[in-house]
Amino acid sequence: MPIFNGSKETDQFALMQANLSKFALNIENTLNKVTLKYELDLDFILIAITSSLKDYRLCYFINKVTGLRLSKVEDHEIWRPSPAGKAYFSRYADFSVVSDTEYYVLANKATDGGFLVPEMRHSDYFFLIRNFIDEEDLAALQDHLVDIPEVVVASEISPQKLKSKENLIF
Repeated sequence: MPIFNGSKETDQFALMQANLSKFALNIENTLNKVTLKYELDLDFILIAITSSLKDYRLCYFINKVTGLRLSKVEDHEIWRPSPAGKAYFSRYADFSVVSDTEYYVLANKATDGGFLVPEMRHSDYFFLIRNFIDEEDLAALQDHLVDIPEVVVASEISPQKLKSKENLIF
């Protein structure tokens, strides 16, 4: 605590010492901060689909042309800043025990509005594939998706380049 004795120069010096000690304390506190860095596990293939079909019709046609057995599972839930709160996105899944591959179709538009991946507003659905290695099978799958008459575009996109990639983690 600075001591003020009435002299203008001494009082200014004491005030400067007090401010300097506060500054030193702030420097100590900032040096003790711990920063948590994390990396998202984006080990999946992502295909953006543009189609006028409802989610259940799209999955029906995908099942028909690919031999998959996509079925409705619990909706994908993400948290959005207030006042929107939680958002729910339709999700279909198929799990291949033989190849240990997981297939998901996610709606890009929430049941109450809003987008799963806002920077991809033109895409209606995302086809997400985990543990998928073979490039020939991927090309064949994309060809099958494009063969569905109501599918306008089905193109692979890099999840690392998306701003809201964390919305695709579940």
